Amino acid sequence: MDSTKHTVLYDQLQQFAQLSAADLQLGGRFWHVRTMPKHDYFNFQNAICRQVGFILKGLFRVYYIDPKTEQEHNLYFIPEQAFLTSLKGLLTQTACPYLIEALEDSELMVIDRDHLHSLYTQSHGWERFGRLLAEQYFLFNQMRSESLLTQSAEERYLDLLNSFPDILNRVSLGHISSYLGIKGPSLSRIRAQVARR
Repeated sequence: MDSTKHTVLYDQLQQFAQLSAADLQLGGRFWHVRTMPKHDYFNFQNAICRQVGFILKGLFRVYYIDPKTEQEHNLYFIPEQAFLTSLKGLLTQTACPYLIEALEDSELMVIDRDHLHSLYTQSHGWERFGRLLAEQYFLFNQMRSESLLTQSAEERYLDLLNSFPDILNRVSLGHISSYLGIKGPSLSRIRAQVARR
């Protein structure tokens, strides 16, 4: 057991869900390290998600492939110090339409769904963690939907740079244009306009 990695996780759990020392001791044995090389998958399309991860190192994208056009559509980029899962699949234990891919060599602390659910029955702190995780993913989805409906591609680009200042060094322009819902030439034009200001 790597105590440094557990310490980073515990600090985040305390910050995210105000878990007590007793809560952390109760759940600590269920978390373990999972290393993933670049382009490996945390979750495959149409597979059931069975884990929640906390990203220690690396960057992930959540995307789906349109079955008619086979085109990829990036929904989110999830960086270090964030929790990673397919919430709908985790909650319902039904197949998830999304893929979750490591864009860099990555390292996570992960907990299996069954262990997490057993903690919910034993601790209000862990129940709170589950509720806050669901609320966070709901908020992600709401904000993403609203940005696609109400913002221009340039506004979405500026928001992305504001949220992830180093994103251009870590993610290909093709992935970024897919996330923004535009083609490569449009992204080049937006980048040029922003650079001239």
